[in-house]
Amino acid sequence: AMPAGARNRPSVLVVQEIFGVHEHIKDVCRRLAKLGYCAIAPELYHRQGDVSKLEKLDDIRPIVLSVPDAGVMADLDAAVKWATETGIGDASKLGVTGFCWGGRITWLYSAHNPKVKAGVAWYGRLVGDKTANTPVHPVDVAQKTSGAVLGLYGAEDAGIPVATCDQMTAALGPGSKSKIHVYPGMPHAFFADYRPSYRKEAADDGWRRCLDWFKAHGVA
Repeated sequence: AMPAGARNRPSVLVVQEIFGVHEHIKDVCRRLAKLGYCAIAPELYHRQGDVSKLEKLDDIRPIVLSVPDAGVMADLDAAVKWATETGIGDASKLGVTGFCWGGRITWLYSAHNPKVKAGVAWYGRLVGDKTANTPVHPVDVAQKTSGAVLGLYGAEDAGIPVATCDQMTAALGPGSKSKIHVYPGMPHAFFADYRPSYRKEAADDGWRRCLDWFKAHGVA
């Protein structure tokens, strides 16, 4: 999504939740486009399967677990290349934001691509088991992140303990441009306005922080 006739717009990669590029993710892209961005949400596990028609997490998880991080990084690189080569996007003003599954990817891509100026990771896992498809996690690459990443997390997230946020903060170190903000009392997916977990006050505050973070770090 982008403004009509867009040329050389600051670009933001929008990384999907576990549920794929559904209407919520498309809406995030449209919100960013209305603010002048070129926003791109690639289908990052279309090769492994179409999750858009699946309703049960037990059916979705096997597909997602088969997705290699290396392929995701390559697809995001390709999206940036497309935006640049078409003249729509400006790679010198590159940001990335992602939700849940995409929150973890936001941290990883910010470490992978030195052109990323800023990232905003919404409740993405920071630690985890290492597999052939997921050989590293955000805590392992904290020192490799060249851009500034803002992590937005809920203190009552059952799947991401606050202790792992503290672990990530320690891994980033005192001199890091990146930081984590934890919302007291908030559950996982508090930004997802189509789910029961949605919490408007935290979601609105997080969105403001996201936009301010991009502007403060050269993605505007």
